Amino acid sequence: MSKTRRMNNIFGPDGRSVSLALDGFGFAEKTAGIDDAALKVPDMAEAGLDNVLVTYGQARNFADYFTNVGLTLRVDVTAGVYDATVPDTMPAFDVTDALKLGADGVVIMNFPGAFNERASNELATRLVRQSTEWNVPFMCEALPFGYPVTSPESADPAKIATAARFSEELGADIIKTRFSGTDEDRLIVDNCTVPVLALGGPKSDHETYFGFVQHVIACGAAGVAVGRNITQDPKPFAMVSALAALVHEDATAQQAMTIYNENND
Repeated sequence: MSKTRRMNNIFGPDGRSVSLALDGFGFAEKTAGIDDAALKVPDMAEAGLDNVLVTYGQARNFADYFTNVGLTLRVDVTAGVYDATVPDTMPAFDVTDALKLGADGVVIMNFPGAFNERASNELATRLVRQSTEWNVPFMCEALPFGYPVTSPESADPAKIATAARFSEELGADIIKTRFSGTDEDRLIVDNCTVPVLALGGPKSDHETYFGFVQHVIACGAAGVAVGRNITQDPKPFAMVSALAALVHEDATAQQAMTIYNENND
């Protein structure tokens, strides 16, 4: 299969994607709602979900629920599962494992500027070589200075833009990264030539969150990769429908709010 066909499984015909991040078990202790959301993926696909990010165990054990969406396998894991800051990561799987599971792409975290920058760069380049050999899209989650936002620098759009482009230069086909919510976020997308997915964003009231998604799309993001804002929402199908309108139809936050409220799940 060509890389283009696999990219088309991750993104919609418009080149945009609503991706559901179910991979929290690989790096977090707080995973409420993830299993329940995984079981609902077939219906979420009907509501506009394009792609799921999953761990190896999920790809194997929930395979029947992921047949109608793109599948991106997380191939790294945290080196400290009880530490919410994700102090370090380690390689766990690779592109050949992803292919055996029928995945369309692979994803890892990359930490430009952090103490473990060298190791995450080396893992990225190894995966790029494999991805090129097997025509598998490589998504790089570029997180400057580490996993959490711990300083003004780590949330600075200029620093994020550098991290995103650096990860692209390592060979990433897709960038996943944080956005600040400010107008300077345009720097992040403008500094890349590959699709950029915005991390799910703040856990907040729906109106604020939809405003954030409208903002990242207006800045040129190719979509969003959302975790708890779907998995922990009382109306996950309504949330996916609203996000699909924002991402694929350029809906406003107000229009998304209407879609959410009118959907009874």
